[in-house]
Order: sequence, then C-alpha cells, then structure tokens
Amino acid sequence: MNTRDIDRTFGGSVPELYDTWLVPLIFQPYAVDLARRAASRLPKRVLEVAAGTGVVTRAMATALSDDATIVATDLNRPMLDRASALPIARSVDWRKADALRLPFDDGAFDIVVCQFGVMFFPDKPLAFSEALRVLAPGGAFLFNVWDRIEENEFADVVTTALSGLFPSDPPRFLARTPHGYSDRETIERDLRRGGFTRSATFETLAARSRAPSPLHPAIAYCQGTPLRNEIEARSSDELATATRICADAIASRFGPGPVEGKIQAHVVVAEL
Repeated sequence: MNTRDIDRTFGGSVPELYDTWLVPLIFQPYAVDLARRAASRLPKRVLEVAAGTGVVTRAMATALSDDATIVATDLNRPMLDRASALPIARSVDWRKADALRLPFDDGAFDIVVCQFGVMFFPDKPLAFSEALRVLAPGGAFLFNVWDRIEENEFADVVTTALSGLFPSDPPRFLARTPHGYSDRETIERDLRRGGFTRSATFETLAARSRAPSPLHPAIAYCQGTPLRNEIEARSSDELATATRICADAIASRFGPGPVEGKIQAHVVVAEL
C-alpha cells in the first residue's frame, strides 16, 4: 500500500475510535463554527463533501433553517456507516461519493461545505472545480484546514515521540497530510486552478484541545486516524507500545492528569 492509500484508509475499528476519541478532542469546536457560518448564508440546498463520521453534518442539522436539505458524502463507506448510525436532528441524504467526481448536476447546491477534508484530496484543483461546478450562482464553498503541525500541540508531540520509536523511518502522516496543506498562497493557487476567480477569505482560529488524561489524545491519534496504518506497517506488534510512548510524551509536556493543548486551523470561504 502506497503513502496516498495509507493516508486515505479509514477502515476496521478506526471510524469508531475516530468518532469517539478524536472528534470531541479536536473537531467539535470547528464543526460548530463551520455550521454557524453555513447557516448565516441561509442556504436551502447544502452539500457536504468528505463528511467523515458526520460531526459537521450533525452541527448543521441543528443550525440550518428547517427547510434546508443536506446531502452528506464521503469516499469511505465505513466512515459514512458510522455517521448514518448516529442520532441526528433531521433527515440527511448520506451518499458514498468521490469529491473529484461528484454525482450531482451543475448548480445543484447553494453551498458546499468540507471540514478538514481537502488535505486528503489527491487532486485539489480538480476537487475545487467539482465544488464550483455544483454550486448555484451566488453560492460559496466553505472549508477549513489545519494549520501547520507546530501550531497543534498534541499532534506535534505525537509525531515527535513516534520519530524516537521509529528513528530510521518515522511515521509522518500527521505532518504530511492533516497538517500538510496550510499555506495560504498554495490554497489560493489551487482554488484559481479549480476555476474560482474571486479571492477567497481566510480566517485563522485557535482553540484549546482538552482531554481527561494523556492516554486520550494518544489513543485518538495513534489508533483513530490513518497514523495507525503507518505504525502497523512498520510493526504489527507496536501499536500498543506506540500509544503508550505517545501518552508518556504528552504527560511529560502537559502533566499526568487532565491535559490541554493548542489547536489551530484556517477557515476558507470561496465565493462565486
């Protein structure tokens, strides 16, 4: 399995661990923010791409007007299965779909929303062109991306700790993919290549990530993301050891009890 496939594989127990451990740790506050921004535009037809386990979908189901419809898509069926099994405030059309080849008509939606998904797209201009294609006149593409890993403390500590466990071939998933697409000029260039002609707006939002113990973020990152695939590819017996080493590193920096670290992301709005 190549690096691209490893980075996009959310199978086995990962979707449940992702939703249980990682969503409340880092995704929830940004989901509420993105849903609020979407609702402020009073859309009637909403498309979400790379919906994952539905954290933004659930936030939008509460924030949007009663007459708004939501279509939530993801390329990964296990993630969608997890999302569709969870309680939600309104009916949602859950569909397996590739953001690079959306199965929708031109101009079918008022907004397209994507939370922390564009980093995983193998061809970002193509994905942006698809978002543009399905937007109606006056529509907008709302998405967020993580800032560089140094601005996201738990992820940075985990990556550093794993480089000590695997010094000859350190797992770099977190730095390479979730935190590897934070440069504003690169994002703006890719949006233009995708066909967006108006300058996008960017807002950098810092927040605090909190957990009851150092083990919580260690499990979230090592077992609830494709980082697990990288660890197990190096040694099928090292997952528990890697998790423990990361928990120890987090405890060393933030203390042995409840822990708190900085997270930071960029919110991007591309309008027609």
